[in-house]
Amino acid sequence: MDFQKEYIASALFEFHRYKTMGDKTFAQLSNSDILWKYSETDNSIAIIVKHMVGNMLSRWTNFLTEDGEKTWRNRELEFEEPYTSKTELLAAWEKGWQCLFTALESINAFNFDSKIKIRDEEHSIPAAINRQLAHYASHVGQIAFVGRMIKGDEWVSLSIPKGGSQAFNQKMFGKDPN
Repeated sequence: MDFQKEYIASALFEFHRYKTMGDKTFAQLSNSDILWKYSETDNSIAIIVKHMVGNMLSRWTNFLTEDGEKTWRNRELEFEEPYTSKTELLAAWEKGWQCLFTALESINAFNFDSKIKIRDEEHSIPAAINRQLAHYASHVGQIAFVGRMIKGDEWVSLSIPKGGSQAFNQKMFGKDPN
């Protein structure tokens, strides 16, 4: 596999992994949970998702031909008036990720070396992807952390649960590697 295909496949894998972490968090939350904030100045999960979706739609819509900071985006409004239901949040979440996945799947050997702009700054495609992967990973981490705060002892771990390393290693390796 050549670098371009391997890089895009790796990026898609990571984006799907972070989307799945969000999906598994949302599955544990109620309508009221998505609006919960630790303090008045914090962002709820509904606000974090609204910001992520705004960013995704802006960055990935026509990303090869238009600046990633679209004139129609109002970033400040992303932090106001959160989604009010889980159904609304999930529909927007899916729309944002679909925009991203469609854009990434359009990358090929003929356009991989294109320069794209984000806020009038040129980026290689790998640099733009890395920038967004880091951005979304940090926000999905926030979503999972807030979800865990809300659920407390009822939280279902998104990875190897605390105290579960030995069982995981047994399953993966067939024996305790220690």
